[in-house]
Parts: sequence; C-alpha cells; structure tokens
Amino acid sequence: MSHTPIKHIRIATRKSKLALWQAEHVAAKLRANDPELEVSLVPIVTQGDKILDTPLARIGGKGLFIKELEIAMANDEADIAVHSMKDVGVTFPEGFTLAAILSRETPFDAFVSNDYAQFTDLPQGAKVGTCSLRRRMQIAAARPDLELLDLRGNVQTRLSKLDRGDFDAIVLASAGLIRLELENRIRHHFEPTLSLPAIGQGAVGIECRNEPRWIDYLSAFNDAETAHCVRTERIINERLQGSCQVPIAAYARLLDGQLLFDARIGMPDGREMIEYHTSGSMEDSEAMAHRAADYLIEQGALDILARLQEDAH
Repeated sequence: MSHTPIKHIRIATRKSKLALWQAEHVAAKLRANDPELEVSLVPIVTQGDKILDTPLARIGGKGLFIKELEIAMANDEADIAVHSMKDVGVTFPEGFTLAAILSRETPFDAFVSNDYAQFTDLPQGAKVGTCSLRRRMQIAAARPDLELLDLRGNVQTRLSKLDRGDFDAIVLASAGLIRLELENRIRHHFEPTLSLPAIGQGAVGIECRNEPRWIDYLSAFNDAETAHCVRTERIINERLQGSCQVPIAAYARLLDGQLLFDARIGMPDGREMIEYHTSGSMEDSEAMAHRAADYLIEQGALDILARLQEDAH
C-alpha cells in the first residue's frame, strides 16, 4: 500500500539534556535516511520533570515523563515521541503504538563516586543515592549496611549533588552517562548478578500514531536484536503489571545464538528477592518470559506487589 509521502516530522521530547540527545539521535537517523526530510523538535516539560522533591513511586511512576508527549501528538503538535524504553509503560493509549526500538547502549547500572573506585570499597554506613526502587532492592540485598537515600533530578543535577558531598556514591544508568559524554564519571558498571538492569534500560523507542503510514515509515529504524530482547523483557512488566512503584528487573541478551534471560522482583529493603534465570533459543523467548513470570508469581511476586500497593497508600 502506498502512503502520502512524509516531508516533515515533529519529535516530541522532554527538555532534559539526555532526552534532547535521544531526540537528536533519532532526528539524525531520520535525516540520514532522507536528506530532503524536514525534522524539528518539540521540547516539553513533563510532570515528572516538574516534581523533583518526591520519589517517583509516590507520584505515579515514570509514566509522568510520557503523558504530555502523547498529548502533544494527540493535539497534532507533534508526529512522534522519543522515549527511554525503561520509562515506557506496558500499554499505550488508544491510537498510539511503539513503531521502533533503536540499537541498545550499555544496559547496566553505573557506580559513580569521587572517593571510592569500587562499590565494594564503600565503608559501612556510606550514603548512596538512587531514585530507583529496583536499584535500592538489589543494593540493599548486597550491602544492607549502606544508607540508601532518594536522588531525583536530571543527570547533571544528580552529579552535582554527589560533587557537593551529599552522597558517598550514586548509581545511574551507564547509557545516559555515555550518551552525554560523561563516561569518565563511571567508576565501573555493575555486574547484572549484583544489579540487574531495568526493563528496556539503554534502549530508545519511537512512539507514533497507530497508523500504517507512520508505522511503515518508522519500522525501518527498528534494531531487530534490541527490539527482540526488550520486548521479551517487557512481558515481565505486562504479566506483573509492573511500574516505577515496583522493584522489578529483567534483562535479555543474545550470546552465541542463545537468548539468556534473568528476572528479579522483591521488596525495596532487599530482605526479600525472587530471582529467575533461563536460556534458550530466540524463537522460544516469549515462552521463556512467560515461564519466568509464572515462576515469580508462584514464588510470591503478587504478594509482594500487594504489599507495595498497601505501603503506597
């Protein structure tokens, strides 16, 4: 089927430096594919960017970073939106869909400190900053002696809080630091055995109207391997109805033709954590993810979710 040619694409994006980098990254790919194409950014300050003094889990989760971008598309102020896949919820509003997932950057968490070269070097009672319940769960499980403190704001804000001495170390996504050319701040990447990444971490997605014209155009930018792995991870969120309020981690990767898959869920204090590991063929990845979800549920994941919801209220 032929579609009306696309001559101009407006990209809805958050205003943070990292979000703008991601939007410009997509814009560059669009222009490289069609030098005649006009591409413009539509920067938007979202609710998630405005409310910086409250943990995300208490104010509605990472969906706060996305809603206004979808409103801009619905109001015909933008044609597509660019997201960090770890911020993208299980379902999309009616009329919208995910058209492409770009090649993944390093998905791991980064240990950032001015005084300590390794996570294991942190002294007892050291102050560690993170806004992620997932990171909090895993760090607390490994080092219950540490003082884990909330850390909100964009990457630069978080680094400035470390630099002024509020924390002994902070934990950030490695991908964001690399993309902002701040890789020198990374002391080391956490091994997934210690801190399993967030679902979709390191990947950038393109959302658009659920129309064949847009889906066909944007699907050319989809990275098949990344998309396969991220979609496998997202099945865990779908089955458990996970969100920012829930310490869930899942990580799929291809190695020597095999898909390796890990998932974790637990309480933020790290005293309860359910883990699952499996491997198999790419063709079996969806079934693997469902088996992982079944195992987590059998071991008490829904009870953990219920308790977390009670705590939230």
